[in-house]
Amino acid sequence: MAFPLPQPMRRALDLAAEAARAGEVPVGAVITRGHEVIATSANAMRGTADPTAHAEIVAIRAAAAALGAERLRDCDLWVTLEPCAMCAGAIAHARIARLYYAAPDPKGGAVAHGPRLFAQPTCHHRPEIYCGIGESEAAILLRDFFAARR
Repeated sequence: MAFPLPQPMRRALDLAAEAARAGEVPVGAVITRGHEVIATSANAMRGTADPTAHAEIVAIRAAAAALGAERLRDCDLWVTLEPCAMCAGAIAHARIARLYYAAPDPKGGAVAHGPRLFAQPTCHHRPEIYCGIGESEAAILLRDFFAARR
């Protein structure tokens, strides 16, 4: 029996699909506090000519601006792909409480793969981590996106 996705991950996947249609790598992110959506975003590196405009970074910036604080202690981040080292670092600095991600990224991920940033003794904040929520849909979006470009 399949369970429906939590609304924030459903929204993140919809944002990822929109990003793909815009020619961006299909990654979407949503930041919530309780049941309230604080910020949403998708990858925007090509459209903004900004290599740091990953969905997570854009969402963290928007949430910090919306809340008027650099610490997002009571917030959760929902993202369609395992965060890279840059995004994992930003998650730690922002003090995100919980990280939910859909698809693992063995090549560029930094949570369960690569540097495993949150497991490092020098990491000053470790969010609770939940993975695999919406994994198959996120993986299909990514696979189709890159297959069309080969």
